[in-house]
Parts: sequence; structure tokens; C-alpha cells
Amino acid sequence: MTKQEIDNLIQNKLGVMLYFSGENCSVCSVLKPKIDTIFKESFPKIERVYIQSEENQKFCADFGVFSVPTVLVFLDGREFMRKSRNISLSQMENDLSRLYNMLEG
Repeated sequence: MTKQEIDNLIQNKLGVMLYFSGENCSVCSVLKPKIDTIFKESFPKIERVYIQSEENQKFCADFGVFSVPTVLVFLDGREFMRKSRNISLSQMENDLSRLYNMLEG
């Protein structure tokens, strides 16, 4: 996926979640399926994009990502949430729910 394709998703979808992870990051590996489940069940209209940081260093720089795991959520074309390293899944879901439900409804 190119930067332009990601930018198009951000501008044309209700929401986009970018998950930056590292190949040798054990936290990234454990967190990814949990985040995927939350977004599938609670936020199905948010497009999910998974980015390996080692293979896509330019993407990391373009989005200001300097550590993994990092989750960026864009809603209505704007960055709404940025979570890195110690990510509370329940807090992330709670913070996102209210605005997502307003935009979706």
C-alpha cells in the first residue's frame, strides 16, 4: 500500500486505523489480534491497515511514528487518536466509542 492510498482511505472512509508494529516486537504480536477483534466487533466501519515498521520506515516518518506498537485512528479525515507503547485497550475502545457512534449514526 502506498502513502497516497492510505491518504485516500483517510479522506474517503468514515475511519481508518493504522497499526504500526515491529517484526521482532512481542508486544506488537500479542496486541494485534486483540486490536483486530475490538475493531471488527465495535468499529466495523473503520478500515484497518497494518504496517510493519522495518519494511516501511518512510511511512513511520510520514506519520511521526518513532516507537512500536503505535495505533493511529483517523475519523472523518482527521487524526483522532494516537496511542503508543503501553496501550490500554479498554480506554482506547471507550475513547473511540462515543465519537464513532455519533459519526456512524
